[in-house]
Amino acid sequence: MKAEQNAMNCEAISAWGNRLDTLVENKLTLSHDAAELHLYETFQQASLIELRFNAPVMTSMLSGRKVMHLNQIDPFDYQPGESLLLPSDRLMQIDFPDATTQEPTRCLALTISDDFIRQTVAELNEQVPRVERADQWQLDTENYLLKNNAEISWLIDKLMHLFRENNPFKPFFIKNTLRELIVRLSQTQVSTKLLTETSQHINTNRLAYVVTYIRENLTHALSVEELSDKACLSKSHFFRLFKSELGMSPAQFILSERIRRAKAILSNPTKSVTDACYESGFNSVTHFSNAFRALEQISPRQFKRQLLG
Repeated sequence: MKAEQNAMNCEAISAWGNRLDTLVENKLTLSHDAAELHLYETFQQASLIELRFNAPVMTSMLSGRKVMHLNQIDPFDYQPGESLLLPSDRLMQIDFPDATTQEPTRCLALTISDDFIRQTVAELNEQVPRVERADQWQLDTENYLLKNNAEISWLIDKLMHLFRENNPFKPFFIKNTLRELIVRLSQTQVSTKLLTETSQHINTNRLAYVVTYIRENLTHALSVEELSDKACLSKSHFFRLFKSELGMSPAQFILSERIRRAKAILSNPTKSVTDACYESGFNSVTHFSNAFRALEQISPRQFKRQLLG
């Protein structure tokens, strides 16, 4: 990669100075034309270590724990299975409260060029437009913390492998994987907003309206035909848009919402498993138990017993 590309896209600007060499015993940086992958191992406790990058960055915890201090946000624990998106030149102040030689804190920082992100998102909006014309796919890097889903975790692992690989096709594999990661992150951000800020979008987004309708009618039989009518879309168009923006099919979403309601009901000491079954929209205790176990890896009775002691 040309020196100027390296400086523009991926060079880490760190205020750690000499302390970087003593606190981070292992730092590995691997380069690609559009991105750089930095892998860190921290072996000593430390407080308010400063770090920033001159490109949009996705950091992910691999092991151990950090405490993150970001502008205008209360300090928060940052743990494995979580990722954080930050814009270019955003200052991070980091505590390493648990790092030891035996149990180092491990994390990665993936910087991606602005141009590559813009190009990928532009192609996404052109090829897979969102349900509402006023809405656009985008990648929000403004202090965006997320729990990694299975797809994002897999892509992070794949990128770590690809950056280390000695393969003539390596640049192509990395580029395609970066593009998929950007799309998956954008999709995750859209679905999170539609599911957690539903009331704010109910009058401007048909899928937000359908999500509200499903939640208000979980005890009724809900068909794709009925839901597509509510969205004023054809059945096939509705199914495709629902899955692209919410990351799951309508049937999967209905099931997840019924299980979510069942868990809330089971937390009530006066409610039984049978109550949770029928009040969350299932018509068979056997079906309910099987569905609950499939999603939660535990039976409803075990869940209730663990919850209430």
